[in-house]
Amino acid sequence: MTLAKQLTAAGCRVTLIEAAPTTGGLASAARHGEYTWDRFYHVVLASDQHLHALLEDLQLGDRLKWGTTRTGFYTDGRLYSLSTSLDFALFPPLSLIDKARLAGTILYASRVTDWRALEAVPVATWLERLSGKRVFEKMWLPLLRSKLGENYRLASASFIWAIIQRMYAARRSGLKVERFGYVDGGYALVLDRFQKHLDALGIVTLTGHPVAQVKQLDQGAEVHFANGTSRTFDHVVLTVPCGRLAKLAPQLSAAESERLRGVVYQGIACASLLLTQPLADYYVTNITDDWVPFTGVIEMTTLVDKARFGGRSLVYLPRYLAQDDAFWTKSDAEIRELFESALERMYPQFRREQVLAFQVSRVREVLAVSTLRYTAERLPALATSLPDVSIVNSAQIANGTLNVNETVGLANMQAAALMVRLRGATSPALATTGAA
Repeated sequence: MTLAKQLTAAGCRVTLIEAAPTTGGLASAARHGEYTWDRFYHVVLASDQHLHALLEDLQLGDRLKWGTTRTGFYTDGRLYSLSTSLDFALFPPLSLIDKARLAGTILYASRVTDWRALEAVPVATWLERLSGKRVFEKMWLPLLRSKLGENYRLASASFIWAIIQRMYAARRSGLKVERFGYVDGGYALVLDRFQKHLDALGIVTLTGHPVAQVKQLDQGAEVHFANGTSRTFDHVVLTVPCGRLAKLAPQLSAAESERLRGVVYQGIACASLLLTQPLADYYVTNITDDWVPFTGVIEMTTLVDKARFGGRSLVYLPRYLAQDDAFWTKSDAEIRELFESALERMYPQFRREQVLAFQVSRVREVLAVSTLRYTAERLPALATSLPDVSIVNSAQIANGTLNVNETVGLANMQAAALMVRLRGATSPALATTGAA
């Protein structure tokens, strides 16, 4: 959507093609009982300059609300606060030396600027060297496995560096207070306003239009839809995950297809629960005990005004998954039983009758893992061997984490680069597609 907006401003006539019934992708909304909020959990940071600029363009800057949140840590069967410097100093699972090394690692990573050098170092090697073996095994390894599963063995140190950089920006100073924001109304409001903005710019949006194939012609490119119809454009921009691109554009060279297929993705199965009572007063609870079936607890209503949900609590329970994880085969009912059993064990005050709504959202390709030598060997190029087909997708975020701000920033940057590639065309007709 940002790409379409920017290309239109540069003089292109744009058609936005989307397979889903609505635009928005990972930022789309869902029903949680009788209330509408984000399908997955999102926050805004004060440092999210690209997102702030977009919200101002959409006249939503005044809908940003800010709050101070707390962080929990569940380890060895107990829930601890890790929200302040004092909490950190008193944190029982780590010795004073362990705490000093952990704090030193985070502080050091927050000040590293040469992220490319980190792409050559395995994340486990880097963290163990900085924090020590005990801290790595007690803290870092469970957190890496919670995000990446066994794919942590493939990840470079730039993966954890990007996470530390973003979350450190949420702190006012040092390891102190987290300050997060959200749009009052959630991304349902943002996407509705954004779609109306695109409509007003004259952008044609085709929702519910899965694309079967994109074919380079002598001039221009032809988009074949799953319903058997097709349309021709001067240029097509593919925004789908890398693993789908080779099938979608079979004319890509063998080397391009191999590079794209080599990008490793993590998926997510995320449960959202509407509860009559809160679980705790932490926005995020990190988990290191491997018996817990989800990889974190995000209590959204420690940040978002509970009045949005009639005084109820909205909680997300994510589980990040590798593509071959057997968890993908579990039904919603099986996941509910597994997750609610774990909540009963973690939170003695929790009762299943407190759950007013429970649903599971699954997305196979969420995050492109920053594998070793990622920029040199895996990062997808904007231009392809097909003169009228380009690629813009989140796997091109080389030095950041996947979030809305980074996505908008990527689109802004690639829109400018695309206009250089398209220079010479007169108001080209251009399609951006996330429709595979």
